[in-house]
Amino acid sequence: MELLLIVVIFAAVLALSYAAFSFFKVKKMEEGTDRMKEIASAIRIGANAFLSYEIKVIVVVALIVAALMALLISWQAGVAFLIGAIMSESAGYIGMKVATYANVRVANKARETKNLGETLKVAFRGGSVMGLSVGGFALLGVFIVYILFGLVGGQIGNITASAHGEQNSILNMFVPGYNMPTSFTMTLSGYALGCSVIAIFNRIGGGIYTKAADMGADLVGKTEAHIPEDDPRNPATIADNVGDNVGDVAGLGSDLLESYVSSILASVILAIELFSKKIFADTAILEKMIYFPIVFAGIGLIACVLGVASLLIKAKLSDSPHKELNLATWISAGIAILGVFGFSYFAFNSVAEDVFKTVEFNLGWVSPAIAAVCGIVAGIVVGIIAERYTSADYKHTQRVSSASVEGPALNITQGLALGMRSCMLPCIVLGIAIFASFIVCGMYGVALAALGMLSFVATTVSVDTYGPISDNAGGIAEMSSLDKEVRNITDHLDSVGNTTAAIGKGFAIGSAALAALSMMSSYLFASTTDVVESVEKGAMDLISLNIIQPLTLAGAIVGAALPFLFSGMLIDAVAKAARKMVEEVRRQFREIKGLLQGEVLPDYKTCIEISSKGAIKEMRVPAVLAIAVPVACGFLFGVEFVAGILIGSTLSAIMLAIFTGNAGGAWDNAKKYIETGAIAGHGKGSPAHDAAVVGDTVGDPLKDTVGPCLDIFIKIMSTIALVTVVVFRDNNLLSWIESIIK
Repeated sequence: MELLLIVVIFAAVLALSYAAFSFFKVKKMEEGTDRMKEIASAIRIGANAFLSYEIKVIVVVALIVAALMALLISWQAGVAFLIGAIMSESAGYIGMKVATYANVRVANKARETKNLGETLKVAFRGGSVMGLSVGGFALLGVFIVYILFGLVGGQIGNITASAHGEQNSILNMFVPGYNMPTSFTMTLSGYALGCSVIAIFNRIGGGIYTKAADMGADLVGKTEAHIPEDDPRNPATIADNVGDNVGDVAGLGSDLLESYVSSILASVILAIELFSKKIFADTAILEKMIYFPIVFAGIGLIACVLGVASLLIKAKLSDSPHKELNLATWISAGIAILGVFGFSYFAFNSVAEDVFKTVEFNLGWVSPAIAAVCGIVAGIVVGIIAERYTSADYKHTQRVSSASVEGPALNITQGLALGMRSCMLPCIVLGIAIFASFIVCGMYGVALAALGMLSFVATTVSVDTYGPISDNAGGIAEMSSLDKEVRNITDHLDSVGNTTAAIGKGFAIGSAALAALSMMSSYLFASTTDVVESVEKGAMDLISLNIIQPLTLAGAIVGAALPFLFSGMLIDAVAKAARKMVEEVRRQFREIKGLLQGEVLPDYKTCIEISSKGAIKEMRVPAVLAIAVPVACGFLFGVEFVAGILIGSTLSAIMLAIFTGNAGGAWDNAKKYIETGAIAGHGKGSPAHDAAVVGDTVGDPLKDTVGPCLDIFIKIMSTIALVTVVVFRDNNLLSWIESIIK
């Protein structure tokens, strides 16, 4: 099976090579006029500066966490953590860099050709660098961990030789009686945690930055000064465009890479835990179950390269961006489905029937493939539902637009109703996917469903990233005073991008729910030292959790409140930074003579500094909250309380993420729908448009800060609980108090 890792490294190298090719092809394109070059340079400098500040904070946190992991768990887990952090940051950084090069090229292509299809191709090529980097770096890191620790370090061999392996934490050497054996599970969890920590900092920091600038620019520029979006007279406009790159590109890339890695490793970790607790005893099928997810991910990444290429190599694209982007996605998903069935047959068709029963492969060799397809189908359906609720082509968003005629209160009320109603159908789809994949392939199947949902993540991210690139292009076109037709092209691409972003967020939260469930199952296995007396009992007999047990129920209640606390902290952080931005924009309009008349340029630099300082200052506490809560609660109250926290936080975060993502997307597109003149007598600058701008401003931190961070929040909590449970399982304050009382 080790030879199959060649597929993985081939896929990673292929994706990264194609990304590099597209990166340099974008850079060779013409930037346009001197004014366009000047604006693009300012955006690039601002994005680079913020990311440099952010990396300084992240490096400190990463080194502290890695050191603690090496101290408490194993040095291998600490090193794997750093590998994950490097891979995640690399993908985000490269994606951000290409976005700051592609934005001006997209505007220039629209200026030169006045052709929607040609402009779409440039924007998508820029987005594909981000998408392929996400898949390529994620698999490259997994490959390194497998080779370095699994094969060369012997941890895969140790799974079958011993349930634990050698004792490799630093405390094993210096603290008498401290017993913390290393395992491949802990090493893989360390890699996943490294990706998660970078993702949550990038998402939170980028989200606060971009929404503070966006809200400040809109509230003063549009509703008070009544100047167009991205008008060069608006002091916050450069900061707003910088935010698109650091939040919607760099943050997005780290986020989806983390989701992808968590989905891959959740199934591997679960397979190892099932074996270590004697749920099954066949070492041959264990090896296949360990390698299957990573090879399937490699096949999916190859499918994504083909899907992305299918759009980029076309001689001529149609004037329907949605159609072209959907086609690339469908091609990737179709090839991934064919690939998983073929590989499932290759890997499992020779396994005996009685062995299948022990691992709950209820349909034989085809079970893993069907479970993965359950995830793929669920992801597509959730995406379609998100599109129905957020696209201005459908009645739900159009109702929000119509409500704007009566003022901002009804716009906001209608948007809230839309967001709340939109939670039901995706949750039903996820419930069906969980149940179907479990029936077919047990808990391992649920983990594979999460991976299936993200098996074509590189294409999903490519489609998603093209949106903020197009948004930036529109800003550059406006500030450079290009023809109105150019802005119409970029606005059309941006509007489609808002919908694709909502679809991408649906994939992210859906896969997060499935991956978190699998991680929680692994957590429950790791939390017990018992083994099943007979393999015929099955996995669920060992990990049943009594939800009405007082300690577990208390944890579930606290856990359900955590996403609301987390979300409130993020919105508060955005509001603080936005308030400072509003004050600065008003000050410049008031004090700089000739600014509103277009006679002088504003002070862009101060606004960039406000967003940067606000984001760096405010991102730390929410990010640390996700890391610290499971650990602190584990050492205080033990295993059952943390299990309750994981259940409660996962359930409430799913609803909250769907609600915020869809409501925010609908508010944004409702504003754009009015701007197209679709509602007679209520175009740009009208009271209805002002009301829609207010609604969009309310939705900004919801869809671009809160929603995207919640899926990382629940996965980072599940991962860090899994990593540390072997420590607080036997070392917690509550157990110590109970032992004294007894």
